[in-house]
Amino acid sequence: MEKFLRSMMEFLLSFKFWGPIIYIFIGYLLNSMLSNLVTKIIKNNKRKNHKKQDTVIKLFNSIFKYIIIVIVLLMILELYGVNTKNIIASLGIFTVVIGLALQDTLKNMLAGILIILDNRYNVGDFVKINDFTGEVTSLGLQTTKLKSSSGEVFTISNTNITNVINYSEANTSLYYGIEVSYDTNIKELEKVLKSLIPKVSKIENVVSEMELLGVDSFNSSSITYKVCITTKPYKYFNVKREFNKILKEAFDKSGIEIPYNQLDVHIKER
Repeated sequence: MEKFLRSMMEFLLSFKFWGPIIYIFIGYLLNSMLSNLVTKIIKNNKRKNHKKQDTVIKLFNSIFKYIIIVIVLLMILELYGVNTKNIIASLGIFTVVIGLALQDTLKNMLAGILIILDNRYNVGDFVKINDFTGEVTSLGLQTTKLKSSSGEVFTISNTNITNVINYSEANTSLYYGIEVSYDTNIKELEKVLKSLIPKVSKIENVVSEMELLGVDSFNSSSITYKVCITTKPYKYFNVKREFNKILKEAFDKSGIEIPYNQLDVHIKER
């Protein structure tokens, strides 16, 4: 009994008892530090997409957690005299086999992570990817989905994305040409347009006052007067429709004519 107690005491005081506890504690601290670091780096993005950020954070945290668990287990086994070299060799072969089998999937996942971290685009952005233009409806680790203005849905693997133009990075300037007849008094036209500035500013997605740029061109049957309306990124479609309505009502009230193509025929008498 005394021998057993002595052996037990020696074991409790030895590094074989305290070693695994220390390894596990260090692994826990290291995992917490890496988790906080990943969260801080990803959450520090200027253009925030919390859903996608959380996906990447969970993915990285899982990767780091399992790597640390494997390392801690190998260190504990090494402490108890187990030959971990064979285990590491077996894990290496297994990893190679899995990597070859899932290389396309892993490439897509890595590309998806880079897209999110680089903030190339987020869900809801209006973009052009390769040769397709539309709104981003889904941004996953495998694929990206776009929906065009005509309703077409385009799905592309993240590894096949080569060129990206993001129209949602900045406000859109809508340069609008207003056609009026040659009989129109330009000063009167500008007076009417200036009176519309408060109404235009109240249109949804308009971000600043309408600018009057002046006479832009002389056409066969009309004069083009150009204005500029600044809208939220790629939100000019509805703004243009609403402005057309306001403009038509104002022109009807003030008697400004919106011309149509005319042909004057001169008959020469003999």
